[in-house]
Amino acid sequence: MEMRCLQSRQSQTFEALSTDNASSLSEIQATLEKLKEKETSVTFRLNDLVSSQKDLSRELGKLDLVRAQLGTQAVATRSIGNNMLSDAASTAKRISGAVQKLDLEQSRVRSTLDVVEQVAELKACVHGVMGSMGAPQDWETAAGYLYRASKIPKEILCGSFAEEIVPSIEVPDTPSITLDHAAESLCGLFLREFEKASKEDNGPKVTRFFKLFPLIGRSDVGLDVYGRYVCQGVSSQARGNLNAGIGGAQRKDGYFYANALTKLFEYIAQIVDRHGGLVERHYGEGRMVRVIERLQAEADVQGGIVIDTWSDERNIDRRLTDIRSYAFTFLVQSFLSAPPSKNSMSRSSSPAVHDRNITRKSEDDDNQDMKDVDGFLNEISMMLGRWSLYCRFLATKCAEPGSLDTSNAVLTLPQLLVHSSLLHKISERLISPFNQMSTFYFRRSVEKAFQLDEPPADLSLNLAKPISAHAPYISSAVDDVMYIVNQVITRTLATSQRDVISSVVPTISRILSADFVGMIQRKMRDESYPKAQVQGGLPPEHIIVAFLVLTNNLDIATSYLARIVSTKFEGPIPASVDSTTVPAPIHDAFPFAHDAVFVTNALALLATSFSSKTSELLNEAIYVVHKNVMKPRLRPVLADTFRDVDYALTETQLEDAQRDAEADGDLENSPVAPDAVLRRFQAGWEALTRPVARVLTDANWERLLGVMIGYLAEVLEKRIWTYRGKINALGAVRLERDIAALVGLIVRGGKYGLRDQFARCTQICLVLNMEEDEWEEVKGQKEDEGMEWQIDAEERERAKSMIRG
Repeated sequence: MEMRCLQSRQSQTFEALSTDNASSLSEIQATLEKLKEKETSVTFRLNDLVSSQKDLSRELGKLDLVRAQLGTQAVATRSIGNNMLSDAASTAKRISGAVQKLDLEQSRVRSTLDVVEQVAELKACVHGVMGSMGAPQDWETAAGYLYRASKIPKEILCGSFAEEIVPSIEVPDTPSITLDHAAESLCGLFLREFEKASKEDNGPKVTRFFKLFPLIGRSDVGLDVYGRYVCQGVSSQARGNLNAGIGGAQRKDGYFYANALTKLFEYIAQIVDRHGGLVERHYGEGRMVRVIERLQAEADVQGGIVIDTWSDERNIDRRLTDIRSYAFTFLVQSFLSAPPSKNSMSRSSSPAVHDRNITRKSEDDDNQDMKDVDGFLNEISMMLGRWSLYCRFLATKCAEPGSLDTSNAVLTLPQLLVHSSLLHKISERLISPFNQMSTFYFRRSVEKAFQLDEPPADLSLNLAKPISAHAPYISSAVDDVMYIVNQVITRTLATSQRDVISSVVPTISRILSADFVGMIQRKMRDESYPKAQVQGGLPPEHIIVAFLVLTNNLDIATSYLARIVSTKFEGPIPASVDSTTVPAPIHDAFPFAHDAVFVTNALALLATSFSSKTSELLNEAIYVVHKNVMKPRLRPVLADTFRDVDYALTETQLEDAQRDAEADGDLENSPVAPDAVLRRFQAGWEALTRPVARVLTDANWERLLGVMIGYLAEVLEKRIWTYRGKINALGAVRLERDIAALVGLIVRGGKYGLRDQFARCTQICLVLNMEEDEWEEVKGQKEDEGMEWQIDAEERERAKSMIRG
């Protein structure tokens, strides 16, 4: 291989050193010299290879000798394997077979011994049962023998060997027949003794025989008889609770029946909690459910009696009929009443007198005692809340072991409650009346609040008159209605019933939107609409104040409702609701399935929908205040602000005018004073805004200020454009200073973002005062470069050309 590589390299070298490529004598000589050097190198390497050939031959000889020795050893090894190990292998095979046969015999012997032992155990159990049931009458021992016998496999119990060996002269029957008869006999005995102990109210004896039923294989019988026993206690307790109020004033107590139902549920819960361990220990895990089913059947009967008696005693059906027939005369007539005509301003036809007439008529129609309805609602809420706790308790007791250990476990209502007659009765006799009464109670409370509505006292737009009322300035109806909202929501959540939430909360939203907001809207439209009585005049002060109070009502009501919902959540209202964002109080009160998500959504929707409704009306009301109250006085304020102000004066003319005004002692009132524009506007602006601002809430004032600023920005922009050709460079500086001062005064105390509405005005003044190099740079910029312009290129050109040359 090495020789072939050497030959290859030599051939390549010779080709590279070939004289065929030489073009001169000197190149031929140089090539010959390199060939000689290469020949010498190759000769040395060949000599080295030849000299090492003897060593290679010697090593190859040694390898031949080693191969011969290994061949001899291989032959000897094969001979040993054939002659010696074959005998050992056959011996090992015989031993392995013998061991397998021995293991088989041993397993058969063990199986036989097991059968013999089990048959012996069976015989001992049979004779032990019969012996214990004889003269000793040791029922625990007899039950123990039967329990031991139940552990013996069926094939042995009924096998021919046992049937041959176990019977004796004393016990001639087969073991299966003997044990069945013994179990039946003991079961009947235990039942009789259990019934006797239960009649005697002998608790230890009841427990003694109750523990024996599973030992004789009659667990279902034991659970059934135990269920009947505890149900007797439930029935006796329920009757005692109801009978305690017979012939006395206790039944007139608003919570008598709710307490009776509570005691019933608590008694059952105590039985399940206290006796559950005993049942699980002797009957097996999950067997308490059978007892709970019997208890629930008794609860259906006794709970139904309590609810029916309550309904009859309280005349609920008649109350519901009266509620459904109530006409809500005041609300209906208020919405049907037409606004007063312009020419009818007599006191007898005023809206206030009209409302009082409607109030008297409504009181004549009102045959419902709101205190009674409130008491019924509280009692039903208590009943439903206790029922919810009871359902949650049974759901946890009936749940599969370990199913509630995970964090995302969902609690479901057990089937024994789903098919419970008490559940259906509660739905018909408690939930349905609660929903109807809650609707009536809330709407009647809203009606009553507006019947008794009183505005805040001593409100005036005259800053010299103090206001005795406390801010925020709202009418009494807002506090009254929001108090009832909080009461109704709290009582509704206390029921922990999804069906109640799904009915009452949307009803609250509907009544608030239709009746509460509708009444305020009607008052705004018909009674307090701020409209001037004469052309060019202002609305009467009391009308303006009343309208402002109504806008405050909407704002504060929205804030109150959001606060109520946040309080129920114990935190902010979530923007999006899922199982991870449900507030803890709601999750604790509504543990079943996805009820908590539903309730959270319902309450959040209540707040957001009401806010949307009031915001729409508030925006309209604020626009009316701006249009009819503020706007007519804003134009004169602006006209007076820039009256006699000349932005075309040179510096010398301005100084002379200021000197003359100062000499006359009237510089402050002079239009050439440095702050003349600001002082004039401030006087008019504060006289206009302060009376309104002190009546409105902060949020409403922000809304009104935003509308006014939008209008002011337009008017100021028009005013600036009117100075085209009437302003010089000095006047441009003064104008920019005056506009900046006005903007600062207008947005003072408000949100900083309000300045953005004056962006066009400030940018016009900015371009107006630009130096030529700055202006050229601005003109060279693209639209998306530099500052964010609110005026386009044409308007910038127009602004730059305003200065008189």
